[in-house]
Amino acid sequence: MEAKTIELVQGTFKKVVPIADKAAEIFYAKLFDLDPALKPLFKGDMKEQGAKLMSMIGTAVNGLNNLEAIVPAVQNLGRNHVGYGVKDSHYDTVGTALIYTLETGLGDAFTPDVKNAWVEVYTVLATTMKDAANEVEMAVAETESKPWWKFW
Repeated sequence: MEAKTIELVQGTFKKVVPIADKAAEIFYAKLFDLDPALKPLFKGDMKEQGAKLMSMIGTAVNGLNNLEAIVPAVQNLGRNHVGYGVKDSHYDTVGTALIYTLETGLGDAFTPDVKNAWVEVYTVLATTMKDAANEVEMAVAETESKPWWKFW
């Protein structure tokens, strides 16, 4: 990932931090508008969920300078999301909602270069999560397909 991409994402995220609560609200409203079937995957207080989302994004954005260091955490996130019922296709919907949220929250600061940088970063992170999730799903499928006597 190029330094300019990282700089654009980190710089614009600093502008999102002061409006984090509103950004999370915009994000989830757009997410559920795009795919209402996702709403049941979110249990509990949505304000708290929004705070977790913004914290997770902040951690990822701040770790972009040392991507190798955050990859295990991102992979773990992907593995954990399998248990929540998240599917590969949901990542595209989340990406669309994220870009919409950034465009809405940043206004004129959301330039084509900024959009491209965020799309690149999101794609890398989402792909890492999906790959880890797919490993879990394949392992579960393999275990479920074995006859009981093969476990001994």
